[in-house]
Amino acid sequence: MSAAQVSGAARANMINRILIYGVLLIFAFVYLVPLFVMLMTSFKTMDEIQGGNMLAFPKSPTVQPWLRAWDEACVGLTCAGIKGYFVNSIKMVVPSVLISTMVGALNGYVLTKWRFRGHTLVFGLMLFACFIPFQSVLLPMATILGHFNELGQWFSDHIGFSFGLESSTVHLVFVHCVYGLGFTTLFFRNYYEAFPNELVRAAMVDGASFFQIFRRILLPNSVPIFVVTVIYQFTNIWNDFLFASAYAGTGDIMPMTVALNNIVNTSTGTVEYNVNMAAAMIAGLPTLFVYIVAGRYFVRGLMAGAVKG
Repeated sequence: MSAAQVSGAARANMINRILIYGVLLIFAFVYLVPLFVMLMTSFKTMDEIQGGNMLAFPKSPTVQPWLRAWDEACVGLTCAGIKGYFVNSIKMVVPSVLISTMVGALNGYVLTKWRFRGHTLVFGLMLFACFIPFQSVLLPMATILGHFNELGQWFSDHIGFSFGLESSTVHLVFVHCVYGLGFTTLFFRNYYEAFPNELVRAAMVDGASFFQIFRRILLPNSVPIFVVTVIYQFTNIWNDFLFASAYAGTGDIMPMTVALNNIVNTSTGTVEYNVNMAAAMIAGLPTLFVYIVAGRYFVRGLMAGAVKG
């Protein structure tokens, strides 16, 4: 290759890089401007918001809107802040993510290493569940949760304890576990498909049981896909509004997303934009924290199940 050709290739490569980075910067700007406005507004006073530029930095930064959002913001007619609803979301998200992830891991393990007649059909049906719209399951799920209430009432009447079957938080945990199972099974099934069968067979020859193979061989090698699944499930469940508003949309039991909507829609008094923005930032912090802590494993985990080497 001549020097002119090398120079031309280098110039074309540089132009391509400039175009790629230019497009990325434009998209980053479009995505980050709303976040910037929210963050700046949450540290401004109402006087500054009403008389200033919304893109400007706060002249006298204050954390009072954050404290007010946490302790005093009005959600409907209750002015006790969002802390209770934040805890409600934690109570819902943590068990939902743990249960759906572990069951998905077991499903993926069975569908790849302990195959049975009709396993392809079972996997296809579970995969089909990933594409069912949320709205189409609202009424059937409400009927099932109604039976949960009846069963909880029966337990309460006969043994004095309902096992939480009448709790809206338990209902939401059940709904998110069921709805997320298709996705978690898909993630783990694809990941375990690339896992060497020889290791599992060798363990079987040595007399290892079903759960011993899963616990001692599969689980220690599943960290990347566990991270992917946890991030995916945590983000989806924490940000869910439809199921939360349908099954726990009133009173002190509502999750964070529903409470945030009710704060913004509260029609009494002056609209406190700084408090609303602070509440929105607080609502987004858990998912942001999870992604920052575990985000570097996200792409690695996805790619680990995509290539069989």
